[in-house]
Amino acid sequence: MATVIKKQQHDPKQCASMLLPVRDALDFLNGKWKIPIIISLSFGNKRFKEMATEIQGITDKMLSKELRDLEQNQLVKRTVYDTVPVKVEYSLTDYGSSLDKVISELRAWGVQHRKRIMKK
Repeated sequence: MATVIKKQQHDPKQCASMLLPVRDALDFLNGKWKIPIIISLSFGNKRFKEMATEIQGITDKMLSKELRDLEQNQLVKRTVYDTVPVKVEYSLTDYGSSLDKVISELRAWGVQHRKRIMKK
């Protein structure tokens, strides 16, 4: 990843080229639930109710909406099994798994930040 440009080396075009993709990522991952859903699925395939139980505070309606959005953006795969009753399972796609490093870095920063703030 490119390092952040120091002030004396500031180039508006280079700044914009760094900001735009970050803004795009934040716009999509924005909100309270997408990252927790991705984290939940990173531990293995899940059925809807398993995720609803695991992700505390999410409503069924919101989980359904977010799963549809994640599926449309190719981060989550929905598999319907031809059983009685019908079984539906969700899993991360390879593209969804590409967020593992980002989420791991966010977690590491969050742990450090929490320790720093809690000391005060």
